[in-house]
Order: sequence, then C-alpha cells, then structure tokens
Amino acid sequence: MSMKDAKHDTSHSVEDVDEKSRDKDTSSDTSTEFDFVSYHESNAGRLVVDPEEAKIEFGEAVAKKLKLSKDGTKVLWPQPTDDPEDPQNWTDFRKNLQLFIITLAAIVPDFDSGIGIADIFALATQYDTTTGHINNLTSNWSIFLLGWGGIFAVMLMRRFGRLPVLFWSQVLALGFLVGCTFAPNLNTFTAMRCLTAFFATCPQVTGLYVVTDLFPFHLQARKLNIWTMGFIISPFLSPFMMGFIVARISWRWTYGIGSIYGAIVVALIAFLGEETMYDRKLPNPRPIPRPESRWQNRIQTLIGITGWKMAKYRDSWEKAFFACLNVVWRPHLFAILLFEAMVFGFSIGINTTNAVFLGSPPPLGYGFSQFGIAGAYGTPIVAVLIGEVLGRYFNDWVMNFCIRRNGGVFIAESRLWTCYIAMPLYICGFVVLGASFQMHLSVGALVMGWGIAEVAVMINTVAVYAYCNDCFPKMQGEISALINLARTLGGFSVAYFQVPWATKNGALQTFGVEAAIVVALFLLIVPTLQLKGGVLRERFSM
Repeated sequence: MSMKDAKHDTSHSVEDVDEKSRDKDTSSDTSTEFDFVSYHESNAGRLVVDPEEAKIEFGEAVAKKLKLSKDGTKVLWPQPTDDPEDPQNWTDFRKNLQLFIITLAAIVPDFDSGIGIADIFALATQYDTTTGHINNLTSNWSIFLLGWGGIFAVMLMRRFGRLPVLFWSQVLALGFLVGCTFAPNLNTFTAMRCLTAFFATCPQVTGLYVVTDLFPFHLQARKLNIWTMGFIISPFLSPFMMGFIVARISWRWTYGIGSIYGAIVVALIAFLGEETMYDRKLPNPRPIPRPESRWQNRIQTLIGITGWKMAKYRDSWEKAFFACLNVVWRPHLFAILLFEAMVFGFSIGINTTNAVFLGSPPPLGYGFSQFGIAGAYGTPIVAVLIGEVLGRYFNDWVMNFCIRRNGGVFIAESRLWTCYIAMPLYICGFVVLGASFQMHLSVGALVMGWGIAEVAVMINTVAVYAYCNDCFPKMQGEISALINLARTLGGFSVAYFQVPWATKNGALQTFGVEAAIVVALFLLIVPTLQLKGGVLRERFSM
C-alpha cells in the first residue's frame, strides 16, 4: 500500500458520516478562516471530538473538511496535512516502531540508576564504606540529576529536533556508564554514575513529544501508557536481573551488561530512529533542501546537521530557555505537579530503600540473601504490567464516556477520574507494605503491598501525563520535563530519611504517613481542578 493509500484508509471527511447533511450552498468563507493547523492548541483542554458536534460548532463548511479516524467516529487532532511525510500520516507500523524505540530508550535512565541498588552491598564492600553512604552519595544524587537533565534536553529539542538530541544524549550516557564499569575508586564511580543519569534521562522527556507527534488525540493516552510503562518498570528491572548476577560474579559485570543494553538502544536509534518533529505551522514544513542521497540525508538528520539548519525557523534560544519557567507557575499545572511529585516520589523511595529493608537482619528487615532480594524485585515488575493493562482500557473508557456525557466534546479534567481508582490502591499498598516490614508478616503480604502500590503509581502517572498534555498542547516537552523533574525531586530525598525513620518509629508509621500525605494532596488538588479547571485553563493556559 502506498503512503497516500494508507493515509486515505485512515482518515475520512465528516461529509462521509452523513452525506445527506451537506449544504451545497454554504459559503467557503468560514472554512478559510478556520485554523485547521492550530485549533487544538488554541482550545487547550476542550476539543470537539464527535463529527456531529463539529457540524454544530464549526458549521458545515468547516466540518466537511475535517479529517476523521478510520471508523469515522472521532475528529483527528491535530489535523493531518496532505503531506505523506507528516508523521500523523505515517503507517501504523512506522509509528509503532518509533514508539517501541523510545520506550526501550526510556528504560535506560532508571535501569542504569537501579543497577546500583542491586550492587549496594557489593559496592559498600568494594569501597570499604556503608550501604547508607553508597545510597546517599551515588543513588540519591543520580536520581536528583535524572530530573534536571530533561530540562536541558527539551531546550535543545525545541531548536534541533528530537532525533539528534536523543542520539547524542544516549551516546554520552553509554560512555559514562562504561566509566562506572571500570571506576577505580568511589569518587570516580560517583561522578560517572551522576553524569550517566544526567544525559540518559532524555528519552523520559522525548516520549511525550514522540507520542503527540505521531498519534491523534484520542490514541495518545493509550500510547502514553506504553511509554510510561517503560520508565516506571525500569528501576525494578535492574535490581531484579542484576541481583542474581552480583550474587555470583563481580558487580562490574552488572554495569557491563547495562552498557551492552545501552549500546543496543543507541544502535536502534541510529539505524531505525526517525525525526518526528514536523514544523506544520511553517508555509513549507521542510524548507531545507534534502540531499539526494538517502544515506546522506539519514546521517545529517541523525547527527544534527539538518536540525542545525532548521533552527533558524524554530523557537529562539531565549524562548527555549525560558519555556519551562513560563509554564511551571500556572496554577493547575503546579498543583498537579506537586501531587505527582509525592505519588511517584515515595515509590522511588521504596525502590531505593527496600533493598536495605529486605537485606538487613531482623528486627529491621527480613534478612534475605542476595538471591532473595533479587527475586523480590519481580513483584513491582508484574505490578507495572498489570497497571499498564488496567490503565489502557480504563483511560479509553473514561475518555469515551466523558465525550458522550459532554455532547461530543472532550474536557481535559475528565482524565483525572482515573486518580480516584489509583488512590485507594495506593493507601492499601503502602499500609500493607509498612505493616509487613514492621510486623514481619509473610512474604505474601510484602508482595501484595508492594505490588498494589506500584499498580496505583502506574495508573495515576498516565492520567497526570495525559491531563497536563491536554492542558498545554504547545508545551509537550516542557510538560514532560517538569513531570520528570517533579517525580525525581520528590523521590531523591526519601532514601535519606526513610530507613532512619522506620528504624526509630516503625515502618508502618513511615509508609502510613507517606500515604496520608499523598491522599491529603489528592483531596485538596484533584476535586478542585475538576471543579475549577475550566476557569484556570481559560485564564492561564498558553
């Protein structure tokens, strides 16, 4: 099937929905005034999705020119252009391949960071120090830098595109991870681990860009679910896999295996990754002549020569630099970022401190062997997969239900209904986990508590990403970077106080108070946004 045929197969006009409803005498003046390119951005948080409602709101002249989904039931936002190279017009296979690559890349940052969790006892022995010192010096600061790296990556992507920034960031991260593998002393290891985190984090902010570049509005939450699963599951994969390895051979092999995975991701980006940034607002979205050679064009796009030439047509350095500051203070965004920082942050704390709880002898911990600790990290992996399946169908159901209830119009605050499912699970998970550690309940209780908590985090995080993206459709990169920063800032400090607090007052109090903080923020923020979100969007959206 040709590209044009594929495009014709996946989009229809509204006139196909009701051929008899055409008004042949309608003037074309209205349709020429309607901005098909940026309507979805100028009406942030409120989109007309139903074709029949589009006829009422926009008029027949405009409605009959709108392109619809394959089944003819939803208006496509953004509206695809007639250019076959518009990423919205790519085939499903081509789109999903890019989603697959960015999901694999999104695993890298937290996967690399999590290797140190599996190695914590081996590193303490190697460098003649305590597990607490290793956590404080390397784990916590690498988590901290995961957040800030995304802010700088977004600035560069605004100017030079997605692909070259993604490629070079992963090349640098791979180099520094190799440095971790052969670090001769703790200071060198710490520097290499922190630099790895700073550069590796790029895919955790690029994913939202890629999803919105490729997929129409009504599919974005489903695709975000897949990408989000990648970076939520990643910090558990490395303790699970590497825990078995470090129990048998040197900890340096764990970082070597991490480097091999990083090299595979770099190769996939280099050979199969594509530039998804499409400057649809320009009169000519591709003003730079392409090289005649396909390979020359490929190399220039990958290493950034094409992006460098295109930069003059894109946002200025000043606008790119201040974009995050310009959006973060918006009340509806700042509030939901604070909520997500605690939800995700405490789960990061669980990941970094559970290895200590599980490996420490009673009465503090379970006294698990290295194999036991590694096996325990299979729990959150299964939980995230369950959360992905539940979130995929529930988010779609909520979206379709709210569109019907609102007469064919989607309202951004509808995304937040998913949080009402996540919070009871979050409370249950944290309380059971805390009770398991304090009262030394069975391993089954520990598994259930940890698993339920991670299902809640997965469901809630997808809802937050989707809501913020709907509210600020012009700022996907900044939104993604700020959510990434919020969750890491919320989590990097937890390891400093969680174990001492649990040792002094019991794990049930520790995890119970953390759950209480999250629920209090939920009750303060989510219902308020659902009640006043429309007013806040109208006044503060960009």
